[in-house]
Parts: sequence; C-alpha cells; structure tokens
Amino acid sequence: MAFFEAVRLALATIRVQKLKSFFTLIGVTIGVMFLIAVVSIVEGMGRYVEEDFAGKLFGVNTFTLRRWNDFNTDDNLDWREIQRRPRIFPHEAQLVRNALPGGSVSAMASESFLSANSSFARPRQVQAVATEASYFTIKKFVVERGRAFSPQEVNVGARVIVIGVDVAEHFFNGLDPLGRELRIAGSPYEVIGVIERQGSVFGFSLDRLAIAPYTSPLLRTIRPRGDIESLVVQAPSALLVTDGIDAAREVLRSARRLPPGRKDNFALETQDEAMAFFDGIKSKMVIFGTALPAIGLVVGAMVIMNIMLVAVAERTREIGVRKALGARRRDIMSQFLVESATLSVVGAAIGIALGVGLAAVIEALTPLPAAVAPWSVVAALIVGAGVGIAAGIYPASRAARLDPIAALRTE
Repeated sequence: MAFFEAVRLALATIRVQKLKSFFTLIGVTIGVMFLIAVVSIVEGMGRYVEEDFAGKLFGVNTFTLRRWNDFNTDDNLDWREIQRRPRIFPHEAQLVRNALPGGSVSAMASESFLSANSSFARPRQVQAVATEASYFTIKKFVVERGRAFSPQEVNVGARVIVIGVDVAEHFFNGLDPLGRELRIAGSPYEVIGVIERQGSVFGFSLDRLAIAPYTSPLLRTIRPRGDIESLVVQAPSALLVTDGIDAAREVLRSARRLPPGRKDNFALETQDEAMAFFDGIKSKMVIFGTALPAIGLVVGAMVIMNIMLVAVAERTREIGVRKALGARRRDIMSQFLVESATLSVVGAAIGIALGVGLAAVIEALTPLPAAVAPWSVVAALIVGAGVGIAAGIYPASRAARLDPIAALRTE
C-alpha cells in the first residue's frame, strides 16, 4: 500500500469512527497542548527578560556595585559570610567614581517600599528611591510633566520628589500633582515631576515610583545607618563596562585592604549575571513544565497501541487477502505504522492549535507573557509522529506475522 493511500485510510477511519478516534487522539492532543502552552510561556518570558525587563531593570551598558548580588547563580555561596560583608558608604562610592573610565555616569541609589499619603487619597505603598540627578539619565526616565530634580537640589538636600504615573493617579486623581505635597514615611515632599508610563514587569507596576534626592530625609528613612544600597554605573560603551568593573574592583579592594587570594566582600553585578539567573529558572521551568505533557503523551501512546491492536483484530481478513495477493511483511507493517503515525500527528495538530489558544488565554488573563516558538510547533509534530510510530510498532508487527491462511478463515 502506498504511503498516501495509508494516510487516506487513516483519515477515513477518523471520519467514520469519530468516538473511537476521539479517545485515540485525546492523550496525544492533551500532551501536545500543554507542551506548546508551557514552551510558549517560557519562550515569552525569555524574550521579555532579554528585550524588555533587563533593559528596564539595569539600563544600557551598566553595572551595579552592591553589598551582595540581587541575582545569584552560585549555589555554593556561604550566606552567613555574605551577611557579614561591610556596608557600602558614600565615601567608598566616591572612590569608585574617581577610578571609572572617562565619560562614565553613575548614581548612588537606595530603595524600599514605604507608605505614602496625601490630602486627597488613602495611604498606599510606593517604591521610594533615594538617588541622584544622574539616575534619570541612566534609567532613561522621561519626565512628561514638570521636571527632574537638579544636582544643586541634591547638594542642598531639597525635599522635592518625582513620581510615577500610578502614584500621580492614586494620590492626585483628577488634579495636577505639580507643586502639591506628598508625604512618605511622614516626611513632606513637593512633587516637581511625573515620569512617563513605564508599564509593568510580570504584573508588578513600574509606575509606583517616588524618587527623591539621596541627601533628603528619604535616605535616612530607607538606610538609617547612612550607607547606600547600590552605585549604578553606566559606561560610555559596552566595551568599557569591563574596564569600569575592573577599576571599581581594584580601588575597592585596595580601600578595604583585601589581600590577594581573598574573595571580594562586595558584588559587582551586570545584566549578564541577571540573564544567567533567569536562564537557570527558564531551564527548570522547561523540565518541570514538560513532566505533565510527557505523562499525557505516554498515556496517548498506550491508547493508540490498544486501538491499533483492536484494528488489527478487526481487519484480520483484510490482512489475509493482502498477503494472498502478494503483500510482504514489511508492506503490512508499514501500512499500520503509517496509520498509527497519522492518527498521532492529527492529535498533535489539534493539540498545537489548542496549545496556542491556551497560551493566548494565559497571556490575556495573567501577567505571564507568551510567545509561540516555531521550533516548538515542528517539535510537537515530530513528537506526535514519534509517539504514533512507537505505539504502532507492536500492533504492526503482530499484523505482519499473521498467517495468511488462518487470516482468510477468519469471519
């Protein structure tokens, strides 16, 4: 029997025996559906992290000096040793600044979620950031209304603040926020600017910002000991990021009198480290996320095998006629393998469509992004064909071994 004739026969079987075909395909369909949905979500998260999240979190050509890493990819770190690390103070940040390559821009920054309130709305938590004027340049924040605070206002510790869209809409709904008072942790600040909308990251709004000079009372609220959380550095080019990191490490190790061979007691974090952290999460999600589809595919293979065994029993006489007319064992075997693979591929195709739809629904109803990867569609079809072939080997070999005389006697 020709290949396309076997495919046609399999499709005719699906059309005629709808209920049996439904139970034959359901295992593969469900398995492939969840496989496509999981891969789409993981792929969407990966693209989002690479193209959007990392840029918003770190900025372009930047690295950050911290007490410890925000994103850790080393499972062998001693957290007790890390917690004993000395805090970073402004004078150390200034030493690092003096050693940076020419053209570098830096900003000391500390942030925390604090309670804010105004005369026009109930209190609410905001992401309070105490920093310098250059922070707006590094993060590429565009002030759509009003202005950012100036270096002179930072020098005098002015109680001015620049807020995000969500903060403006909540505390000054229907009002012009410029010139009005916003209290954070009890201290009053004059609103002088509103940053254009930043969007969200995995459902967390980036527009709940409230940014004030680090010399204002906000820093003392966030860091009572007078230390800073981080020094964000933007190099003039990607090539100079490494030079900046090397310079920062050298000057800080010297200032802290760390002998050669002793590990750094500070962290210099780059976008690459964050990407490595998310890549690790991504690989774990793929492993755990494909466990359920794998179970579904195994169940689907068992169902297909049983259905094909029933088909062999029902078509014993047909097999005997074909053998009597000269069909060889491999012809019989290939016929049933093609039928089994066709059934499985049809189930996989339906599963792909349902998986794409499920990924779209998840993206619409949750913060999780989704992006269907073309390779996952091809892989699903290949997996579907493979499941069908694997499930059809035993029924096909059983059909090929039937004695033609005994088969012809079957009623």
